[in-house]
Amino acid sequence: MNFHLTDEQKLIQKTIREFAEEVVAKDVLERDRTKLFPREIFKQLSELGLMGLPFPEEYGGSGADTISFAIVVEELSKVCASTGITYSAHISLGGAPLHLFGTKEQKEKYLTQICSGESLGAFGLTEPGAGSDAGGTKTTAIAKDGNFVINGNKCFITNASYAKFLAITAITNRKESNKEISAIIVPTDTDGFQITEYEEKMGLHASNTTELSFTNVIVPEENLLGKRGEGFKQFLVTLDGGRIGIGAMAVGIAQAAFEKSLQYAKEREQFGKAIARNQAIQFKLADMAMKIELARTMVYKAAWLKDQGRPFTKEASICKLFASEMCMEITSQAVQIHGGNGYMREYHVERYMRDAKLLEIGEGTSEIQRLVIARQIGC
Repeated sequence: MNFHLTDEQKLIQKTIREFAEEVVAKDVLERDRTKLFPREIFKQLSELGLMGLPFPEEYGGSGADTISFAIVVEELSKVCASTGITYSAHISLGGAPLHLFGTKEQKEKYLTQICSGESLGAFGLTEPGAGSDAGGTKTTAIAKDGNFVINGNKCFITNASYAKFLAITAITNRKESNKEISAIIVPTDTDGFQITEYEEKMGLHASNTTELSFTNVIVPEENLLGKRGEGFKQFLVTLDGGRIGIGAMAVGIAQAAFEKSLQYAKEREQFGKAIARNQAIQFKLADMAMKIELARTMVYKAAWLKDQGRPFTKEASICKLFASEMCMEITSQAVQIHGGNGYMREYHVERYMRDAKLLEIGEGTSEIQRLVIARQIGC
């Protein structure tokens, strides 16, 4: 096994790390306070050629691998998790379904806009009554005169306010209790399609989270993504890739919390010495370093398996589950190490802890990940 990054991966890491530290870090606390979406940052990411990073060059992408994608998500999230989740969703939820299941015509029309950054990527799956039970979808898309007529609602959708289109799941046929769920591409300027932003979130304040409503929204049947009736299977595949992004986010946030804690522990004095000289603090920092390394290795393994075309469902769930729970633990310990200062916004660690919680929920809760793993090991 080779644990060294390739020259290309090292260059991507260097480029995005410098960009994150010089551009993304600027005003990060102000964005968290005001909930200001970082539009200019994504314009600059487009100019760097990173918005279509893992997609084919023929559609405007860079043709990079999934490990490179994980590196970019980690470095962005280390500085600003709102930027990290926006980028991760853009690639793994917005662009990936088009790349995996779209026709050549659909890729030329839609994936090119994802790669150029002209449109942010988004995916409409979750509904008010269909979270962990995604099969509980109630949104319908009835075929009529060569079109789909869509009615229903979606919630907790990332990036939709800045997307020109998005794929959604909807029931295209029903036989008794059996639902035929399909994926359909819907332009966001279609009549009857409305986006409402949620303003009050625990964390990730500068990311865009919306509710979607569909009232007799009409799109042509050619907007069907993949095969009719396979939308449920398609979103499961999509979520496998998305979980790698969540794992990378967790590693980035945890790494930031660790570095802040280590620096603080060396500078903060109590009882006449730096608190880093106390064994209790040393053990906390040692555990942080160990768990971050383990989580990053698991993220890279899942990404590598995906790039090799090998099954990676189990590994994606493991990396997402372990990394997200690790991140929540480490950010909480970072606040503890900082003491009263850790509760103050200027020290950043309280923001890391608020942002970390979503990672145990989004892309499948920790409980769902344990179910996925259990099934993969034959339970």
